[in-house]
Amino acid sequence: MENKSSKNMLSRSVNFSLSGGLPASVNDGGISAYINMVKNIPHLTPQEEYDLAVKVQKNHDLEAAEKLIKSNLFLVVATAFEYKGYGLPISDIISEGNIGLMKAVKKFDPDKGFKLSTYALWWIRATINEFVLSSWSLVKIGTQAAQKKLFFSLKKIKAKLGIYHDSDLTPTEVKDVANELDVSEDDVVEMNRRVSKDSSLNKVISDDDSNTTESLNMLVAETPNSEEITADDEMRTLRTKMLTEAMQSLNPREQVILTRRRLTETPATLDDLSVELKISKERVRQIENRALEKLSLALLKEKNKYFGNNQ
Repeated sequence: MENKSSKNMLSRSVNFSLSGGLPASVNDGGISAYINMVKNIPHLTPQEEYDLAVKVQKNHDLEAAEKLIKSNLFLVVATAFEYKGYGLPISDIISEGNIGLMKAVKKFDPDKGFKLSTYALWWIRATINEFVLSSWSLVKIGTQAAQKKLFFSLKKIKAKLGIYHDSDLTPTEVKDVANELDVSEDDVVEMNRRVSKDSSLNKVISDDDSNTTESLNMLVAETPNSEEITADDEMRTLRTKMLTEAMQSLNPREQVILTRRRLTETPATLDDLSVELKISKERVRQIENRALEKLSLALLKEKNKYFGNNQ
């Protein structure tokens, strides 16, 4: 990936022309210098963020956009390190995350009722996900939803199960991972080999000759900072709100069936609902499938309402 300065990325992504107000390229001075710079950028108060966002939305105010972007660059860095094991330069991942942040600043509506960090987190992750999948030549099989889920969840599930090595998994480990992610054991074996091949902690992650920092030295604390926790909490609240609103597209019987079958800790069986609703099991299944299709379309509309298209 060609290295670009933040000003060029902003011009490309947000269609503003800059005079040089944003930080230099991620690679200027090395990753460590960039991270230290980002850490020292002051955070905005909620009122400052709102006022700046209004200026961007109504007037395409360049200075306001720069301040919003700068104040959230740390969120990009923290998110980028979640992808540090995929064999790609961390500088490129951060740069792509910055593009997502810039898109978020352009599209953010402060009157929706949530913080920019909540909105930006979705765009940052979506942009990085697309970059990783398109750049990782070893993951051409990752076009199906199940494969994408396996690709991005494998390391997290391995850590959850206490599997910290990068060698081939034992049969028991393969079975445990497959059960956690509801995928085939063959897929787990193949994906683990693909992901592990380029995930050495001794891989040099700096792109300049003066800094040979290795991944092992750049590992960040797994505990999220308060801003990440707040953003994740707000994102969960927003997703709940989106689901609640999308459910209104279903009729009462569809809502009952979908809730009992998909949205409870102990799902009801087709037999249970057949007796309760006095209809056949096949009819319950048909209604459930129709409700899922309607809900998917409604959720897509809700997503576009809050986040816009990922373009």
